[in-house]
Order: sequence, then structure tokens, then C-alpha cells
Amino acid sequence: MSSKYSTRTYAAIMISAILAGAVIVHFGWFSKTQTTQAPQAVEVKATKVVQRDTPIQYEFVGQVKSKDEIRIMSKVSGNIVAKMVNGGDLVYKGQPLFQIDDKQYRSAINSARATLNKSKVTLRNSQKDVERYQKLASVNGIAQQTVDANVSQAEEDAATVDVNQANLQQAEQDSQDTLIVSPVDGRIDVNDVSNGYYVVAGSTTMATVSSMDPIWVQFSMSENEYLNFAQLGNGTLPSNFKDNLKLTLSNGVEYPLIGRIEQIDKGVSDTTGTITLKAAFSNPQKLLLPGMFARISAQGDVRQGALLIPQRAVKELLENTFVTVVTKDNKAESRSVKMGNKVGNMWIVEEGLTVDDCIVVEGIDKVKQGTTLKVTMIEPEDLQTPAKQ
Repeated sequence: MSSKYSTRTYAAIMISAILAGAVIVHFGWFSKTQTTQAPQAVEVKATKVVQRDTPIQYEFVGQVKSKDEIRIMSKVSGNIVAKMVNGGDLVYKGQPLFQIDDKQYRSAINSARATLNKSKVTLRNSQKDVERYQKLASVNGIAQQTVDANVSQAEEDAATVDVNQANLQQAEQDSQDTLIVSPVDGRIDVNDVSNGYYVVAGSTTMATVSSMDPIWVQFSMSENEYLNFAQLGNGTLPSNFKDNLKLTLSNGVEYPLIGRIEQIDKGVSDTTGTITLKAAFSNPQKLLLPGMFARISAQGDVRQGALLIPQRAVKELLENTFVTVVTKDNKAESRSVKMGNKVGNMWIVEEGLTVDDCIVVEGIDKVKQGTTLKVTMIEPEDLQTPAKQ
């Protein structure tokens, strides 16, 4: 009896286990899919593409250069006996800079003057002889040949006086040239020569003086940029570009004075494919120094209905540009775009987007193609910041 009871109990337990297993399998309590959760949406910030009429400003990298940079050389040779300035000083036109030993040149003046005086005495005597011989010739008291010979001698003596007069003037000029003066207003460089230095006429560079006001900023633009500007100006640079140049210094401070283009190179460079231009800026405070780098900006045309996006929304890779677009079902879509000019913190889109598109501006590095997004919309960034090409 007990044996039959044990058999029935065992069978009931087995049936219960089979039923429990079937229930577990049916509801998938132990299935792998239970432990695999659906991917969470990535939080990002996005903004709409902006469309508006946008004034385009162009920016170029320029270098400050002196309009006149003159190497100071002496017309005479000798040792420097006095130095009136220090390297780096501001100097004015006509200001004495160096004095060369003039003793030999003063001696040359005395010698030339004595020679001139002697030749003048000789000339006077020759002229008196001519007068006497001409009187004698008028009464046939002397041969005409003798008169002609004395006239020729007097003319030769007169020429000698002229030569000696020129020698004296040259000696006086040489003496004056021992005082070296600045040819322009400007700043003298620090690589000037010192007292006692022997200078060779027309060979030794004693110093370099660079003019400071006005001063040039030299920059280059591409051939296409020049053509675009020339078309706006009917064959030349338009006045709103040419006469209204702004300068931003390397520390980010905007220079307070406006510049204008004074020189345009004769053609396009064979090596760089660019055209060199020089703009003049007043420099009364001598703030701009030759060799400085600065950014020149100028107003261009107005782009009608331009599409703009924040610069930080754009990723650049191997000369290609990409943005992450939010699709209608809130998925991330990487899209190649063609960009134009930069305008403040924004960037003009030439191809790849429409005004209806929404792009990610924050959290771009956290998403990839097809990622589900949790989007927070933000307003476009300010468009009024100074432009950049």
C-alpha cells in the first residue's frame, strides 16, 4: 500500500515540474532577451537651420610693413667719432645720427681753396696779357698768332679755375657729409654701428630707419576673391571694400583707425596664385610696428536668404565637413555638407542642408549614425560677431 502511494507521489511531483517548466518557457522568465535592455536615447542639444539675408565680411592675414625702410650709408669713409641716437629711438627727418671724423675733409677744403685762389691769380694774369697783346695787335705791334695763343691760354686758365672751384665745392660737400642725418621720420633699428667703427663710403650700412606714420599692412587674396570683388566694383575693387578696412591686432584688440588700399600688385603670383595688396593705416601713436601680424577685415556683398548654422555644429575631417542631422524619428544622421563664409559664430551652408533641417550642436561626439536622440532645442547663436572668412 505504501509502495503504491510512493509511486503516485513521485509521478505528481514530476508532472508539476514539467508544468512549471512549460510556464517559465512560455513567459520567457529565463530567456536571454529578458537581460538585454533596449538602448537608451542619448541627450543632445540641437537647433534649426537659420535662413536670413547676411552681409559677408572677408578676412585676410596681413603683416605690418614700413612704407619707407632706408639703409643709412655714408657718402664718405672714416671713423665714427660721435653717435647721437640709440638703437630703437624714434627719429625725425634731418635729425643728426652719426658724426664721421672730418679732419681730413677740412684739410681737403683748405687745400682746394688754396689751389682755387692760385688758379684765379693765374687767370687774371693771362687776361691782362690778352688785353695788352690785343692793343699791340691793333697797331700791328705784334703778330696775331701771339694774340691768339694768349687768348687760348686765358681760356685754359679759366677752365682750370672752374675745375678748382668744383673741387672746393666737392671738398665742402664731403665735409658736410661727415654728419649723417635721418632721411625720414621713423624709428632706427637696434643693429646700428658704434663709436669708432670705420665706415666705407657707399658700402657700410650704419643703421636702418623705418618710417612709422602712415604704415602699410600687406596681405594677399586669391584670384577668385579678387575677381569677385572686381565684378562688384565694375572692374576694380569696390570703394566700400577699398576704403574701409578694419584691423584686428594679434591680441584680439581692434585697431581704432580705418585703412585704405594704396597698392595692388601688377599680377597674380606664379607660386602662390594670390594677389598682393598694401593698405595704409595712420599710426600716430606708433603702435603698429614693422613685422607685426594682424587680421584685415572688409565688407563684401549681402547674401540673400543665406542658410546658417553654428560653427560648433560642424566637424571637419580630411578637408570634408559633416554635421549631425536630427531625423523626424529622432535618430542621428551624419551628413556631408559644403560650407561657405564664416559669419561671427555661424557658418554659411552652401550645400547639404535645407531650412527645415535640425542639427545637433552639443553632444555630437556621443552619437553615431542611427543613434536614438533625446533632443533639447536651443536658440541659434549670435550672428553679430565680427566676420571671418
